[in-house]
Amino acid sequence: MAANSRLTIAAHALAWMALSQQRGQDLLTSDQVAASVNTNPVIIRRSLGDLRRAGLVDVRHGAGAGWSLARSPQDITMLDVYDAVEQDPLFAMHRTEPNLECPVGRGIRPALGGVYGEIEQALRRELQRTTIADVLRETLRVR
Repeated sequence: MAANSRLTIAAHALAWMALSQQRGQDLLTSDQVAASVNTNPVIIRRSLGDLRRAGLVDVRHGAGAGWSLARSPQDITMLDVYDAVEQDPLFAMHRTEPNLECPVGRGIRPALGGVYGEIEQALRRELQRTTIADVLRETLRVR
């Protein structure tokens, strides 16, 4: 199974927008963001659309079109980004009901549900601690 990169793409796009904003360029086109991520602009537009619906970015249409941050990078947490781009739970249960006549089949959902819930809460706590400004700062440190 392939890993999901939606959160990484969205964080990359927001960090690039934050850096561009620091450099005096408030608006970026999806092509400019896609060039940094090295992916198709359609993928970037889809991601930016999710971020816009969450109130993290704004879009301007027509002449001078482009995307901009709707909030300060210090005010956008990775949890905000995660909530904007990840619609599915981190882990899912069986697609069909397990065999309830089997002792494992009968108890697996409640057993794993508790574990998965704890993992999700730990993930959310960690993502809440990191902002896009933190991501950008750490990214630039790597140079």
